[in-house]
Amino acid sequence: MDELIINTYGGIFEQALIEEIVSVGKLVEFKEGDVLIDIGKYIKTMPLLIRGAIKIMREDFDNGELLLYFIEKGDTCSMTLSCCMGDKKSEIRAVAENDGLVVMIPVGKMEEWMGRYKSWRAFVFQSYDSRFKELLSAIDNIAFMHMDQRLYNYLYEKSKINNTKVITTTHQEIAYELNSSRVVISRLLKAFEHEGKIKLNRNNIELLRS
Repeated sequence: MDELIINTYGGIFEQALIEEIVSVGKLVEFKEGDVLIDIGKYIKTMPLLIRGAIKIMREDFDNGELLLYFIEKGDTCSMTLSCCMGDKKSEIRAVAENDGLVVMIPVGKMEEWMGRYKSWRAFVFQSYDSRFKELLSAIDNIAFMHMDQRLYNYLYEKSKINNTKVITTTHQEIAYELNSSRVVISRLLKAFEHEGKIKLNRNNIELLRS
């Protein structure tokens, strides 16, 4: 555990803080599709991502979902921080995009570390800033982009997060995450294939242009 945390956060946190993370943190492995944080649940621990990627989803009043952003190695989720510090129920769902590893930190340590470690304060504020920019980007996508642009951005992000041009997903799953319909997504994917941007295979989509 020591080596994993040092390799991920050694250049970010002071040595004393690294030692505390090793002491109080709990390593948790997750598999693709696992729900790590669910809507309406109280959050008792905060995740620091060691390996893999997690997608953060928001639920609407019709029980549909919308992808807000991804978190990757070295990240945490600012919405989790907010719920932890405010002792509020989660308003997001965190789902594993692929297999990975996370170290869970007890909520009680968060405020304590804010007062003791400059690097922790900087990390928390940087996380809020990064997630805020990603939320603005998500809002811009919905408000100003046509669905074809949103879909291609989505495919590009999935490709980048998973470090592969081959995206294993279904048309229905894409529609769910973009809060659209399968018929619309299938039609747009066919158009992308005709334009030479992607190749549609039986169980995956191959991105031909970045």
